Amino acid sequence: MTRTERLKWETAGPGGLGACAAEMDFGTAPPVTEALRTAVSRDQLGYLTASLAAEAGAACADWQYRRHGWRVAAEDVRLLPDVVRAFHVAVQHFSRPGSPVIVPVPAYAPFLTVPGLLGRPVLPVELVRSGGRYVHDLDALDRAFAAGGHLLVLCNPHNPVGRVLERAELLAIGEVVERHGGRVFADEVHAPLVLAGHRHIPYASVSPAAARHALTATSASKGWNLAGLKCAQMLLTNDPDRERWANLGRLATDGTATLGAVAAVAAYRLGQPWLENVLAQLAGNRRLLAGLLATHLPGVAYDPPEGTFLAWLDFRERGLPEHNLAEFFAQRAQVTVVDGTDCGPPGRGFIRLNFATSPELLTRIVARLAAAAG
Repeated sequence: MTRTERLKWETAGPGGLGACAAEMDFGTAPPVTEALRTAVSRDQLGYLTASLAAEAGAACADWQYRRHGWRVAAEDVRLLPDVVRAFHVAVQHFSRPGSPVIVPVPAYAPFLTVPGLLGRPVLPVELVRSGGRYVHDLDALDRAFAAGGHLLVLCNPHNPVGRVLERAELLAIGEVVERHGGRVFADEVHAPLVLAGHRHIPYASVSPAAARHALTATSASKGWNLAGLKCAQMLLTNDPDRERWANLGRLATDGTATLGAVAAVAAYRLGQPWLENVLAQLAGNRRLLAGLLATHLPGVAYDPPEGTFLAWLDFRERGLPEHNLAEFFAQRAQVTVVDGTDCGPPGRGFIRLNFATSPELLTRIVARLAAAAG
């Protein structure tokens, strides 16, 4: 696949450099592409079968145990097209009717927009800085639940700031949720992409209470570059949610692609060696980006992410227009990035930059940003 066949490159236009959409320039794992070729050669292009869905669920459950030490029953893995659909289902069918959705900000943009489409208000809770890292403000979360919020969005690894939460943090958040009888939508789609020195801990695994109130969404889409194949997984960890899921209609749950399920099985079962190579490349790019920023964009604050391939860059000290900063760089640098304000008011003056590309292209991207910033 050429760069121009990916969304982030098509968006950049002729001569542009794409660093916006969360997809990588590393292709995908050979076992995945081989599985897809085999499926196409067998004309496996019909509706998703129950047997393939069960196989994908088993592969995901096995990956959770092998990678994270978390035992999930294969039958508790339910398939959905993507994590945004999973969020939609969690809000509409698993949270208190009419209740606000609590969203720590900055946040992945759909977490701020989907609730409104479902007639739900959003209660934003700003992440705070402590010890040079972003952390959740437990007192502010407590107030949000007290104000009527019921479902908390917990994105870990975090998009866009790149934090990977530690066990003590997860337990502390869980205590707040449990105190208010709340729910957690745990977005763990970037879990395969935790970088050296950090470890992903599934939220629902930290305590019986967390398992009782969590809905966990994950996918092979980010780790293995499969976003267009439409196969995410919702992991259920309590009996009331199992019963409620059984009563959902097809309008809520349909849409998983057959080829997406084929790809997910291959990724989870055979894709780890390829993933380890990708993680090494991302670690190198993370270091490279720090050096490039120090040289070409001094004053731009950057916390090297603990997970994901996304950098959250603070341009507030550079004297640039903080409103529509992404548009500024698209016009002046021909580089597409995500504007921080799309992630909520705390993102004003920030951009989200995707560094999952070659070192050469990453160097060109930063050089263009620096030339535009002056």
